[in-house]
Amino acid sequence: MDMISAALGSVRALRVNGRRITESGAWGLRFPPMAVLGFHVMLHGEGWLIQERIDPLPVRPGDVIFTAAGVVHGFSPAPCTLDDLPVFTVEEPAPPGKADFEFLCGAYRMQDGRVPALLRKLPELVLITPDYAEQPELRTLIDMLHADFDRPEPGTGAARAALIDLMVVQMLRQVPDRPEVTDPGIAGALHAIHERPERPWTVEQLSSVAGMSRTTFHRRFTAVTGTPPMAYLADRRMSLGAQLLRASPAPLAAIARQVGYSTEFAFSAAFRRTYGVAPGQFRAS
Repeated sequence: MDMISAALGSVRALRVNGRRITESGAWGLRFPPMAVLGFHVMLHGEGWLIQERIDPLPVRPGDVIFTAAGVVHGFSPAPCTLDDLPVFTVEEPAPPGKADFEFLCGAYRMQDGRVPALLRKLPELVLITPDYAEQPELRTLIDMLHADFDRPEPGTGAARAALIDLMVVQMLRQVPDRPEVTDPGIAGALHAIHERPERPWTVEQLSSVAGMSRTTFHRRFTAVTGTPPMAYLADRRMSLGAQLLRASPAPLAAIARQVGYSTEFAFSAAFRRTYGVAPGQFRAS
């Protein structure tokens, strides 16, 4: 079971955003605790990564900060506390000309602050110093993303989303303690859920796929994913439903059947509980 692909697949229905940020002089900024899966790539200048209850960490060109949950953090030219930093707002334009400090951001923002099950097991924030000699493809991705911001052309939105996808994959491969499935029984059950989410699975059926007793399966599955089997199934159905709403013009009733709901009303009620909006509103947004 490829957990990186599964984790990324759980957020692909969400809107991906990217931005180049430049700062000069007595700069500093703080990112509020948004629920995101994303990264910052340092391009130019040196500064400090500021977090709560953790000593400031130096950041240099080439460093990447991976974020996987709603953790507040910031950047500053010198060690300080988060309270010393102004909150960054997306509306702030990047000042023209050469800057003292420059970095790229890319992120999937979670709808209604909801973090998919697989992402809840990831570390909130990780500072990575890649070995670009061993990973020339990562340097190529960063250069392409940088060029996309510098010289926007037709198709920029699609290209940027694809590059951010690839960047997140590269970062997930390097994140320590990322979720892995080494138990073949649990891997089989996860594969069944991801391949056939529309099937009316029960814990008994999934434990049979895993070749375990119901009690053992429930315990092991929860330990691996951080979520009980039925809650994970519901999470997978909602993630897939959101993807279909964004990518397909299919009627709501057809999407409901594809993700395991007998009626569009049942699907709509579950979707609203999960995302805080009706499926039609989600699709329109």
